[in-house]
Amino acid sequence: MTAQMTSTPQRSSNLATAEQHGFRPHSDGAFVPVQTRSERFRSVNVDGFAPVTGREHEWKYSPVAVFADLTSGDLDGSRIEVESTIREPQDGADAPGVDVSWIGRDDARIGRAGVPEERAAANAWSSFGEALLVTVTGEDEKTVVVTRHGLGAAPRAAHTVIEAAPNSRGLVVLRGTGDARLSENVEIVVGEGASLTVVALQEWSDDAVHLASHFARLGRDAFLKHIVVSLGGKVVRVNPSTHLAEQGSDVEALGLYFADAGQHLEQQVFVHHDAPHTRSRVTYKGALQGDAARSVWVGDVLIGNAATGTDSYEQNRNLVLTDGTRADSVPNLEIETGDIVGAGHASATGRFDDEQLFYLMARGIPEGEARRLVVRGFLTEIIQKIGSPELEERLNAALEAELQGS
Repeated sequence: MTAQMTSTPQRSSNLATAEQHGFRPHSDGAFVPVQTRSERFRSVNVDGFAPVTGREHEWKYSPVAVFADLTSGDLDGSRIEVESTIREPQDGADAPGVDVSWIGRDDARIGRAGVPEERAAANAWSSFGEALLVTVTGEDEKTVVVTRHGLGAAPRAAHTVIEAAPNSRGLVVLRGTGDARLSENVEIVVGEGASLTVVALQEWSDDAVHLASHFARLGRDAFLKHIVVSLGGKVVRVNPSTHLAEQGSDVEALGLYFADAGQHLEQQVFVHHDAPHTRSRVTYKGALQGDAARSVWVGDVLIGNAATGTDSYEQNRNLVLTDGTRADSVPNLEIETGDIVGAGHASATGRFDDEQLFYLMARGIPEGEARRLVVRGFLTEIIQKIGSPELEERLNAALEAELQGS
């Protein structure tokens, strides 16, 4: 099936039927919200979605006026400039088992992991000309870093496919730097028995806007560690969706973000348990400082009626460093079978732990340094799980630079 033909005929997210789940239309109109995440409308065609107003469930937390050109305007879908570095973590030598190339939009490998659920992703899907393909093969660990830069201020579209062959091992870093107005889709296909880590690293310039939808499909006994790190950019919205499609599949979804004054960092996470004995762990942590710093985290977990033996937990923690910030945190859990190992969710937003601060200051550490130590300890839990010492070191340095302004 080609990318142009891929679509899923489901109820529209804007006009669901009145009888759905027993609900009736409100007195002020025919709108009835879709109650189950899997029932949202999906399409690769931008014309299938109504214009974005900001009142839609998927956009109500977002500054939609800032990126109207990405949701409704024409996008440049030509190749974007990328640099790729392939190496083995142990000695830095070139590693076999990783290939980076370009494929046409009619390639059969496009459209296997997921389909857009909102207009920006559909606009990018309708606009791209070629997709960047990253393939990982072989049982030895290897790392590839793909850096996108020099995108400029014009609205652009991109599409990336990451494929891990059965029983392969690897780490793929997608890094964004410099100026950008980018809407993109990233497809991740993890084959049977494979173990893959994907890091989405946003280090854009201060005025950049980046909207991304990640779709992952996991095979039998496959493992995916998906990490979103958002530090730079004016508006950054990265929404990962993971389909645990076959028995024994396992995802660890992690996120780290640091919102400064006037910065909007958003993540809407979806994990769909669709097979028996699957597992998921979702942990996102963020810090906010400065006037109008804003973070949004929405976590949806759906345990389908065939997903017996599911083990799932999601959590979001936010640390507020100054006045004038706002953190929205919305965990959602849907369970369609009672035969599970466990499922839970948690959310917390708060200021410094005064006892921790007092403990450090009582031992002669100045208040500013004590605050940085507390924040560093709060956030580095995510960095330490990446599995690449070089990348972890660089992110710790970037985090330290952010903390110098706190």
